[in-house]
Amino acid sequence: MSGRFSEETMTAAMHDIAVALDVPADDAQLLRLTNNAVFALPTAGIVIRIARTHQLRDRATKVVQLARWFAAIDAPTIRLAREVKQPIEAGELVASVWQYVPPQSTALTVQDLGTVLRKFHALGVPPFPLPAWDPVGDARRRLADADGLSKPDRDFLADWCDRLEPEVAALNDPGTPTLIHGDAYAGNLLRESSGRTIMCDFDATCIGPWQVDLAAVAVSEARFGATGGHRSLATAYGFDVTSDPSWAVLREARELKMIAAAVPLLATSPGVAAEFANRLESVRHGDPAARWSPFADLAVPTRSRR
Repeated sequence: MSGRFSEETMTAAMHDIAVALDVPADDAQLLRLTNNAVFALPTAGIVIRIARTHQLRDRATKVVQLARWFAAIDAPTIRLAREVKQPIEAGELVASVWQYVPPQSTALTVQDLGTVLRKFHALGVPPFPLPAWDPVGDARRRLADADGLSKPDRDFLADWCDRLEPEVAALNDPGTPTLIHGDAYAGNLLRESSGRTIMCDFDATCIGPWQVDLAAVAVSEARFGATGGHRSLATAYGFDVTSDPSWAVLREARELKMIAAAVPLLATSPGVAAEFANRLESVRHGDPAARWSPFADLAVPTRSRR
């Protein structure tokens, strides 16, 4: 990824959007700098999410459409900012604008995640088309927009995609499709002042096997070394995804996503590039016990983290 998508470029775009919306940005905080640059503007009461790769521009339109449907059915989800025509463009970049939910003193947990996921999966499917769960296609799109990716690494990821694709397709076929969040972990939860837990970040939301949303915590626990989270989620939701016949494919699909997510950032973050190499090496050697570090801890300078 070139300077077109650097932190400086994203910050400038955020300020341009704030000017267009006529809201103050003096207290803007960079919350996340991964596939989206996410800025909180507490005084204005909004959050601005700017896509950092052209390959993901269409997602802004999808998440806005989803958010409008969620609001109409009172789903346990974050709401778009009021009276803002969305998605909003800033030069060649595209963004969505959301209501700001102030952080609460009590941390959100995987138990909260299990409870809200049950509600989310019970929403049914929206009355408009959504893409099918496609972790392989998503990985390929990221490969197409990557600077700093060596040919051996690109070839390995491409071969992995080719091998995994038919297994993913087989999981998409059986049963009744479910609305799935696509990136379900406690970091994508917020708590409203009323105490209600809500979900955010719908870039990966799609139609597919509901077990996908339970796999994220289990894989993260295996790779990041935390303990107890998966068991707590299984108890809160009422199902242990590691007992599912599709678990091996679900795990591999999640790990592909967790590795491919870094591809657009390799040229701009040495820390992310080093962790990307660590993750890819562990998969190359078939080492399921190798420990990983979260990209979010490596991609954003300390002064910008919350």
